[in-house]
Amino acid sequence: MKKNLGVVQAVYPMPVLMVAAYDENGKVNVMNAAWGMICNADRIALFIDEEHKTTQNLLKTKAFTVALADKEHMDVADFFGIATGNKMNDKFERTGYTAVKSEFVNAPIIDEFPVVMECELAEVSETESFYCIVGKIINTAAEERVLSENGKVDPSKLQALIFDQFQHGYYVSGEQVGKAWKAGASLMKK
Repeated sequence: MKKNLGVVQAVYPMPVLMVAAYDENGKVNVMNAAWGMICNADRIALFIDEEHKTTQNLLKTKAFTVALADKEHMDVADFFGIATGNKMNDKFERTGYTAVKSEFVNAPIIDEFPVVMECELAEVSETESFYCIVGKIINTAAEERVLSENGKVDPSKLQALIFDQFQHGYYVSGEQVGKAWKAGASLMKK
């Protein structure tokens, strides 16, 4: 029997995304965003607040990067969610992390995070219910250490962080338990 829990954001897993943009002076700002998802073959949607420093920066520069946080860098990923660039001028510098300019868009790539999508601002959608930044993915880059033999990202090597909205914890993804478009194929024959 199920127990009623009331209004709970019961979507699991949630990604731990590092959104980075330059300000008008080329200063790096990074934020942690869990409310994001792929919304088309070459688009990512970020449901983030308009008041975030990173949001304001990417609206000005029309470009940003989205990296996948991993277990190795959990402490800094969490810090990027706790600290606000609106109140902490040296937020990125405090981490000691390294940023390089993307070859494809006017946005920083944070070297330490193993997978990054380099995006141009495609659209902003605002309703009574949400504020959404949509980016067009121009390029995705990954450290070779997280790639499989076929040249694609291997989740078991990546150890991407997953945010748990139930207990407010971080978990790691990676165990494959089935193959997409094959696990349910036998039911097609009924």
